[in-house]
Amino acid sequence: MPFLLIHGLGQTPEAWEETRRLLPLSDVHCPDLIHLLDGAPAEYSTLYQAFAAYCDALPQPLHLCGLSLGGVLALQYAAEHPARVASLVLIGTPYRIPHRMLALQSAIFRLLPKCAFRQMGFSKADVLRLSGSMAALDPAGFLPAVSCPALILCGGKDHTNRAAAQEIAAALPRACLQIIPGAGHEANRDAPAQLALALARFRNTHS
Repeated sequence: MPFLLIHGLGQTPEAWEETRRLLPLSDVHCPDLIHLLDGAPAEYSTLYQAFAAYCDALPQPLHLCGLSLGGVLALQYAAEHPARVASLVLIGTPYRIPHRMLALQSAIFRLLPKCAFRQMGFSKADVLRLSGSMAALDPAGFLPAVSCPALILCGGKDHTNRAAAQEIAAALPRACLQIIPGAGHEANRDAPAQLALALARFRNTHS
């Protein structure tokens, strides 16, 4: 069964490279979100439609693992297609969209030069448009429809998302919460070995 690693905003599939190398799994996919858009406007609804089409084309059921934006995409897909998802892993995923933080983040992005976005995959305009389009999202609204086993991960240093991780874990009937010591929000970059171990154990339990 395919295991998908879905990157966050500000990342590319390369952010999963070390975690993927350490995973003892053969059928691992790391979709490139900007490529999924294929030139379409960088808005959340458009990105989700492209992501859903990508998932629909793979053999199922799927094991989904998403970080931040990738976690929101995975959560929505698991909610809307429960029969197609065998398990779900969410890393640093918001329970509610933090509007003040989103506004502050957008203000900072506007001040950054375009060259600062080269390593993100998305252009400056794409990042601003995508961030703005997420303001009306309600990730918590997807939770009641999720029935698969779920692993909720949060970096030990990711204090911003700790409460959200606890709320998501409490809301899902088949979820467990695990803190990754020493990792920040980007656990795939900060602690790839610990993350790979957690994912492998969870995957083996729900294969």
